[in-house]
Amino acid sequence: MTTSATTRPVRWGVLATGGIAAAFAADLAALPDAEVVAVGSRSAEAARAFAERFGIPRAHGSWAELAADPEVDVVYVATPHSAHHRATALCLEAGKAVLCEKPFTINTGEAASLVELARERGVFLMEAMWTYCNPAVLRMIELVRDGAIGEVRAVQADFGLAGPFAADHRLRDPQQGGGALLDLGVYPVSFAHLLLGEPTSVQAWARLTPEGVDETTGMLLGYPDGAMAVLACSINADMPALATVSGTGGRIELPHGFFHPDGFVLHRAGREPERIEVPQGPGNGYAHEAVEVMRCLRAGERESPLVPLEGSLAVMRTLDAVRERIGVRYPGE
Repeated sequence: MTTSATTRPVRWGVLATGGIAAAFAADLAALPDAEVVAVGSRSAEAARAFAERFGIPRAHGSWAELAADPEVDVVYVATPHSAHHRATALCLEAGKAVLCEKPFTINTGEAASLVELARERGVFLMEAMWTYCNPAVLRMIELVRDGAIGEVRAVQADFGLAGPFAADHRLRDPQQGGGALLDLGVYPVSFAHLLLGEPTSVQAWARLTPEGVDETTGMLLGYPDGAMAVLACSINADMPALATVSGTGGRIELPHGFFHPDGFVLHRAGREPERIEVPQGPGNGYAHEAVEVMRCLRAGERESPLVPLEGSLAVMRTLDAVRERIGVRYPGE
């Protein structure tokens, strides 16, 4: 990114035109120092429609054209995760900074190759784990580090959708990295990682679909100090999407939608429960990660301290370990 970008809006390109791309583009429109200047899709028609919808000046009928656009500073990759590696690598090779949707990739090997490529090229790369940039989550981490609930001994979190999804839905398609774990389980696993780091023990059980992807998965993660994380995800069960962080001196409870909360409840021994609210601002919740990307670019940083690449790799290693235990493999692995 050129130095002149420090005095002008950061110029974004959006790669893909689905629902999450639309939500992200809408949030960028609310940021005065951001500008969506281009969109890229494998379909020129889809790119044009998206550009018209959001007032984007240039629509590219291929990912390669978007990656080569000299007016783009950073690309937001919003494809299904089975295409994250290919799309992100294309942009990094073109010298573009990238914010890549979660899960980072299908597996650790793909993720590691992207990290290596970004570091070789000296280009910024970040996984779009919006939870890590959420103001309420950042406040929670602050309190935990200050000892508000003592030593963390357990994390519980779940995320499940009622479904059912048809057999041809992408959530059941192995070719697209289907299953509950990568789409939904990445949130509980990433949340546990934020508080406890990488586990040394991974146990898991799952019910698989006829297509061979996980329908419902339970995970028990163990850590060197004896702490544990009890996590679950499903594409056929309406789980509450709650999270609890339990410590030796209290606990923190996050409400439904724990991965993008606007507050939480702090319980401490001998005190009344304390509701802590943290304003989120307008939009869909994606602005916080966009702001962090732009801060990093202006500071000349190649990765974010809030969403470090080593952390994304650690989460992918845990997801790989879970898949190994439940017997889910994707084509080409």
